[in-house]
Amino acid sequence: MFNDKVLSCKDCGREFTFSASEQEFYAEKGFTNEPGRCPECRSARKAQGRSGGYSRQPREMFPAVCSACGKETTVPFQPTGEKPVYCRDCYQPRSRSNW
Repeated sequence: MFNDKVLSCKDCGREFTFSASEQEFYAEKGFTNEPGRCPECRSARKAQGRSGGYSRQPREMFPAVCSACGKETTVPFQPTGEKPVYCRDCYQPRSRSNW
């Protein structure tokens, strides 16, 4: 039913074989897309992800004043003044008591 296919890696450009058995495995798992990377680039990408090698932009933080204790803090959103903002110390007990 499946035949070997020669594909081109989108990272390194090298050709690789997408074997009939791999295609059968993909079909059993319900995968609809063919692999875009050769086995070597796929392995390197997985290893990079596990080691945290990808760079994530640091979250932008905004200054705020805690509505409960008045302490200056930072939060990951732009406070509008419509809702209360809490520092970490005041927020932790509030979020647990709402469960």
